[in-house]
Amino acid sequence: MIVKGILMGMKKTILYDIHESGGAKISPFAGYLMPIQYHGIIAEHLATRNRATVFDTCHMGEFHICGGSALADLENLLSCQVGTMEIGQCRYGFLCNHQGGAVDDQVTYRLGENDFLMVVNAATQETDFKWIKYHLSKATHIEDVSDKTAKIDLQGPQSAKIMQKVMEDRIDDMKFYHFKHNRYKGRQVLVSRTGYTGEIGFEIYCDNEIGIPLWNDCIENGAEPAGLGARDTLRLEMGLPLYGNEISADRNVAESGLLRYIATRKKFIGSPVVLDESKRKYSLVAMFLDDRRTARAHDTLLDAEGEVTGLVTSGSFSPSLGKAIAMGYISKSSSRPGTVVTIRAERYELKGTICKVPLYKGATWRKNLKEFL
Repeated sequence: MIVKGILMGMKKTILYDIHESGGAKISPFAGYLMPIQYHGIIAEHLATRNRATVFDTCHMGEFHICGGSALADLENLLSCQVGTMEIGQCRYGFLCNHQGGAVDDQVTYRLGENDFLMVVNAATQETDFKWIKYHLSKATHIEDVSDKTAKIDLQGPQSAKIMQKVMEDRIDDMKFYHFKHNRYKGRQVLVSRTGYTGEIGFEIYCDNEIGIPLWNDCIENGAEPAGLGARDTLRLEMGLPLYGNEISADRNVAESGLLRYIATRKKFIGSPVVLDESKRKYSLVAMFLDDRRTARAHDTLLDAEGEVTGLVTSGSFSPSLGKAIAMGYISKSSSRPGTVVTIRAERYELKGTICKVPLYKGATWRKNLKEFL
């Protein structure tokens, strides 16, 4: 339950009543009232790693972008290559500002030759839309379809069997970071083999009116409801960045280390800064902590001499690994795996060791789907 006063000005997804009646702990997130947990973050985290869970992600934003110049415009807007995408493929990348920071990070789906769906973060949806629209050619059309689109994420090793039960068409030929249209109760839906947990899974986009029955069918077929708390610990174990923590408008996106999503052979907004290696002063790293106590965002990172060398962006206890983990930006000279750092919190200090990502090595997301059917 939540304090009634918090309701003022907050949005709700179409699944809000289900979350409330199911006893979920609900809190504000990105302008929405969202379920943080149902039966506990650790339980929901482990259910995703070992079985299957379903997440409400209807708060995310979706833009339909099409027209004769859509491809050229997206090449200018996005850090990733767009023209090399197949129809039926999706790709992660950054919307950069002119200083090389991130307006947002997003995933683009190629529906047709000049027909695209872009999925953006809820907190930046309005800003993203204005930014994109301002930089589009007259021949390119953009429509914000967020309010009429429901989005549900089904994640975990058992998600494939559940998905095949609820969908009418076969799914066994789906490849990682690809999508296809399927049918649910006679209605067309878009299903992608994507997600933010590290496990094999799917993100389903559908009309609002079938979002609730789809959610219920996933649960009736074995999925467990999960909240944003578990989604955060799952992504942190995989070393996946979160906008507002690891990614922001004032941080050079190249410092995130996600260089595979930054094209080097094209110009895009922000590319003069992003592609200039001399502009990269820090590196995003992941850390194992020596203590079960967790680090928090904005805690200070110190090098072996006790000098400030960076800051923590995210921290949590890792349910899969049984120890505290964190991510943060640190000066490039101190970023090598194996380097020991000190994390200075307000009331205590912790020792951490920089490690390669992902921190959790047992993820299934890239495996052949047929192994799970």
